[in-house]
Amino acid sequence: MTKQYYTTIGLEIHAELNTKTKMFCNSKNDPDETRPNVNICPVCMAHPGTLPVINKQAVEHVVRVGLALGGNIADFTEFDRKNYFYPDIPKGYQISQYKYPIVSGGELALPAQAGAVKITRVHLEEDTANSKHDRGDYSLVDFNRAGVPLMELVTEPVIHTAKEAGAFGRELQLLLRYLGVSEANMEKGEMRVELNISISPDEKVFGTKVEVKNINSFKAVERAAEYEIKRMSELLDAGRGSEIVQETRGWDETKQSTFSQRTKENSEDYRYFPDPDLPKLKLKEVFGENFEKVKALPELPSAKRARYKNDFGIKDEDIESYMTDMELSNFFESVISDLGSREAIILASNFITSDLLGILKINSTAKIPDYQSFSKLIKMFAGNELSSRATKDILLMLATEGGDPMQIATEKDLLQKNDEGALKAIVEKIIAENAEVVAIYKAGKENALMSLVGRVMKESNGSANPQLVQKMLKEQIR
Repeated sequence: MTKQYYTTIGLEIHAELNTKTKMFCNSKNDPDETRPNVNICPVCMAHPGTLPVINKQAVEHVVRVGLALGGNIADFTEFDRKNYFYPDIPKGYQISQYKYPIVSGGELALPAQAGAVKITRVHLEEDTANSKHDRGDYSLVDFNRAGVPLMELVTEPVIHTAKEAGAFGRELQLLLRYLGVSEANMEKGEMRVELNISISPDEKVFGTKVEVKNINSFKAVERAAEYEIKRMSELLDAGRGSEIVQETRGWDETKQSTFSQRTKENSEDYRYFPDPDLPKLKLKEVFGENFEKVKALPELPSAKRARYKNDFGIKDEDIESYMTDMELSNFFESVISDLGSREAIILASNFITSDLLGILKINSTAKIPDYQSFSKLIKMFAGNELSSRATKDILLMLATEGGDPMQIATEKDLLQKNDEGALKAIVEKIIAENAEVVAIYKAGKENALMSLVGRVMKESNGSANPQLVQKMLKEQIR
């Protein structure tokens, strides 16, 4: 019988920061550069006699992340040398932070889940170069990435499910984008997640920790965690717990499995010591009077969710559509300011999340329309100038061709007909042509009336007021 095991997960997440230059030199920080070894200089290539200079903007970015997480911002911080030898480290050591990180503590609340994930630390370091293993029997190294400012965030070991690990990664990515400190695009390697995972039959005792690297998506984070939980559970069930060793494992996306890479190093193996070429930092002195500006944060994802829900009553799943798409979110914010009323904003949101997103998904030429034209369309619908069908048809035209909704409605004869005299002929025609449906309705089948309403709407090209049509049909059918 399979025993119950308790899972403990901690995350180490690296994110490349948005800066013009690298962490310790003036070489360009350009994640979109495709030519190898063009954004390099003697400093990031570790030529003899060169000295690093700290990128102030990168320090500011990490401070802002720490403030958003509610962490403690260190007044004193310093950089250390993390010593290890690998082809992607030109100096033979990486400049990182060990004893005095910029941020300690804090937490990140996850949407639709109770509680928050506690943070151990957030520190700043330089990225490594990029090894290319696609040449068969030899590898090459691209040093464009070497020295790029890299934020590392370490969580407390308080995550207990694979889903929660994936949710944390997604929420952190969102926060970094809202702060403007990183695009955190996993496909480009701008954000990298490492899992530290263990299982134990005793909830109060940690099992042997395994680290999983090479994870390139949040879904892969969840699958890697699930795989490791299953692998270690099966070993413990079979009495082979000694085969679970502290090691670094890689994730094979093709095989959907992890594989052993090397025995996990401890911090003492890296022989950390303060970098003698870099000054100690007292952050309040570094930023001086500008420190208050550094502390001024934009509206964070958690606050925006609460505003959309409390002020407008937007559904949770619709809120997430805005949270994860900044262009759509900015569009909706403009619509909010243009419409004003809660009722109109809810109407607008329904059309955006159900109709506009559907149009954008299936039509490659469609784009988000001008917010003023869209707001005008919503006002026309709310004012009974347009039916729901006509509103959707005009929205499609706005997204694919642009234009003015009133002009489109007039030219296409889509303005809703509220004149009984104008609709009388159509209603009489539909009643005459559908004697069987009329008989069913007279026999007590109320749904038959809606069938007749639909036929009147079709006959009027969607321009008839459906409530008025329903009233006229009831009056005509005695």
